[in-house]
Amino acid sequence: MNIRCAKPDDLMNMQHCNLLCLPENYQMKYYFYHGLSWPQLSYVAEDEKGQIVGYVLAKMEEDSEDNPHGHITSLAVKRSHRRLGLAQKLMDQASRAMVECFNAKYVSLHVRKSNRAALNLYTTTLKFTISEIEPKYYADGEDAYAMKRDLSSFAVQLNQTSDSNTVIDHKNSDEHKKIISERL
Repeated sequence: MNIRCAKPDDLMNMQHCNLLCLPENYQMKYYFYHGLSWPQLSYVAEDEKGQIVGYVLAKMEEDSEDNPHGHITSLAVKRSHRRLGLAQKLMDQASRAMVECFNAKYVSLHVRKSNRAALNLYTTTLKFTISEIEPKYYADGEDAYAMKRDLSSFAVQLNQTSDSNTVIDHKNSDEHKKIISERL
């Protein structure tokens, strides 16, 4: 398995994975919006044949300059590749990138109250906490848990890495946006 930053060529396969795995689906323009605005935050998991078997679609909240934080729009792993730790790796990579590129303090997401598997992943494995219940959040009327994950441990890791004189190669987001827009 390989986890890597999503590229413009991946967006169609990410949407296909979403359609296979989740009841909430997005139009392709929403994937493009994420790819153009925050190209360094979304990641894909691919199998040994290079096929996308999971993804995380992430962004920064734009109204939070004084308290920068990210948001996970969507996370999906194909049924055939679940229970391999891919969701955790995708979430950790997106979280790390939020800290490295935008100095994010926390990341938020929404999850259906009935989605026990996702709730277990978020609370037990990834250490998210429930911040509130949002009534009738989903189109079918189901409530959502609004959840948050503190990213200070990623900031500590980043500082330790920087202190040891290791060079961290960040993608130039303006350059990356230009490449994406040229491909579109």
